[in-house]
Amino acid sequence: MSRLGEFVTRDFTERPETRDALDGKKYIQGYFAVFNQETELWPDVTEVIREGAFAGATDVRGLINHNTSAVLGRSKAGTLTVREDSYGLFGSIEINEQDVDAVNLYYRIERGDVDQASFGGWITSEQVNHLPGGKVQFEIKGFDLREISPCTFPQYKQTGISTRQAQIQEIRDAEKRKKEIARRVLHCQKH
Repeated sequence: MSRLGEFVTRDFTERPETRDALDGKKYIQGYFAVFNQETELWPDVTEVIREGAFAGATDVRGLINHNTSAVLGRSKAGTLTVREDSYGLFGSIEINEQDVDAVNLYYRIERGDVDQASFGGWITSEQVNHLPGGKVQFEIKGFDLREISPCTFPQYKQTGISTRQAQIQEIRDAEKRKKEIARRVLHCQKH
């Protein structure tokens, strides 16, 4: 079963030592997802991403705060790269210095004003684990990665952010996701 509008958030860093590469270009880069670390969706329900979940990612976009009209880069265009390593999903976005929004974001990250990220797409393979005490864990094993986004207010609590400003559609997608997960948890508890 897959979920639409999936947004999972992890710590994000723009590393000074790689910020201005030898080619003179500016990059935003860091880990957009971390493997094998639980994310609490709500009490007694967690989600964990396993290594290999993003294998086969092809045409990925880099967006600002999941905003599809604020494209930073694209793998198909050669301005964005993503790769998995043993820690997580690493992404690198080449900044278009003619794009004011991209340059502004670059300097917000450099100052530390923005230091987290998220990704979006669809779950293609997952396992539901029933844990002691009635807890449930969704283990993501496959994910159709569509985008990575530096974010001001990521959705998940472990990022240290308690509120999130979002577009109306993102809020609707999140509500649909919550209802689908609640339905699945209820279904799992009956079986």
